[in-house]
Amino acid sequence: MLARNRGIVLVCSGAAERIDVKGGSMKDTTRISLSTPPAPQFANYYETARVLVPDDEIEGRVCSSRTGDRSPPTNHPDASWKRPTMVWESVSLTILFCVTLKEGSPVMNKTAKLWLVFVLLLVFLAPSAARADDVTDWNQILIQAGVTDRTPPYILPRYAAIVESAVFDAVNGIKGKYTPVHVVPGAPPGASARAAAVQAAYTTLVAIFPKQKSTFDEKYASSLAGIASGPAAEHSVSILLGLQWGQAVANAILAWRATDGFNAVFPPYPGGDLPGQWRPTPPAFASGVALQFVAMPPFVLQSPSQFRPGPPPALTSQQYATDFNETKTSGSVDSVVRTADETLYAQFWQDATVTYFWNRVALPLSAQHHLTLYENARLLALLNLAEADAIIATFDAKYRYSFWRPVTAIRLADTDGNPATEVEPDWTPLIVTPAHPEYPSAHAIVSSAAAGVLAAFFGDNTEFSVDSSGLPGVTRSFSSLSAALAEINNARVFGGIHYRNSCNVGQAVGTQVANYVLSHALQSVNGERNGQSR
Repeated sequence: MLARNRGIVLVCSGAAERIDVKGGSMKDTTRISLSTPPAPQFANYYETARVLVPDDEIEGRVCSSRTGDRSPPTNHPDASWKRPTMVWESVSLTILFCVTLKEGSPVMNKTAKLWLVFVLLLVFLAPSAARADDVTDWNQILIQAGVTDRTPPYILPRYAAIVESAVFDAVNGIKGKYTPVHVVPGAPPGASARAAAVQAAYTTLVAIFPKQKSTFDEKYASSLAGIASGPAAEHSVSILLGLQWGQAVANAILAWRATDGFNAVFPPYPGGDLPGQWRPTPPAFASGVALQFVAMPPFVLQSPSQFRPGPPPALTSQQYATDFNETKTSGSVDSVVRTADETLYAQFWQDATVTYFWNRVALPLSAQHHLTLYENARLLALLNLAEADAIIATFDAKYRYSFWRPVTAIRLADTDGNPATEVEPDWTPLIVTPAHPEYPSAHAIVSSAAAGVLAAFFGDNTEFSVDSSGLPGVTRSFSSLSAALAEINNARVFGGIHYRNSCNVGQAVGTQVANYVLSHALQSVNGERNGQSR
């Protein structure tokens, strides 16, 4: 507790279901910041209310603000001050409380002590779990839509980036604190950020997954009911303005990405027949997929090849032989050296999309750190922008080098010119090989990009658990983001679909993508932040 302006200052972290702070009598510049309703008997000892955190940490939680006509004294520092009544609902965040009493109050010391005890009790007895907001709610709807649709893992990052870009630009357009993804801030005054976020998410999801419209309609109605009713109800005009703005932003984002070549049609890609060249793999022997991503304009990166790595090791090199033999031994379907846990997590990381995994990691971390609606919009936009650009960078490199998969290399090892490799005609990997070239690892690149964004917000040494939509009931727990990346690299080798070097190189590329996105996208217009939430 620090003395300040004849009052007390304390820093606490907690939650409050409702905050109702009414302006009282004016005296000089005294003010009060509360996390709970002020006791009526204290009404004569405080003057106005203001939460002493950046605006974007509270924005979106204000559900009503009514101003009176009382003017501030001539010496008041805020010429726009009016006697306010503000209500916040479901607040759970670290906050600075500044309680200042009238100078000369006969009960100043007693009241200060009582108020300190009162606030501390309410803060630390309040539930600490953060309530999901409209941004995180619709992120979960997005991820479930991908599961329901069985969207391929190389396509879902683009979808998610479109949705979260629209949500961020819709929310950011209310205050314009950050540079936009695409749509310049310009929401009408008074527009509801919550309504804008819901409309942006709903519109983009219906456009992407039209067959699931009935599901989205139900979620949409529920979201709007939550905004329009209950203690946090917003004014109908504010909601309408938010919906109109969210629709306009979503339309602009969809129009922008409609020209990125996603729907382009390419002739079949058969690869090549020379040693080291990719070719269709068993059991489906399908032509190469995801060709539309090779030259797709990135969301943030300057070009698909901006972080293109160098070529894979030469077939005659020791590095190639070492990686070849590790995958051959550890990645076969009947490997005798791979442990049961290694087999489990190789399947675990294959049975859901990278987008599913890292968004599922992000939401609990957001809740633990009490991120607000505005912060969640920015976090999820950066996360999915990084993943989308990582996929584009991945396929630029994959089709540039068109390197063969282990199942091909091991069955044709007698053609690679390396005496340290031996042919095994019937070798089969644990995991079915994806229908695109091996180098570099897509999972490694995209996961590294995602983890890089989350590390910027929460730190690398963050404990978390994550599930897999393809293995219900199975979760993996980690002491850090780096530990998860290490397991993912192992999983691709133990699954028999990648070489170790491809995973290591992929992780390095993903880190470069994350760093670039964090330093160039959604930057504070005041230069206050560089990727991090706080």
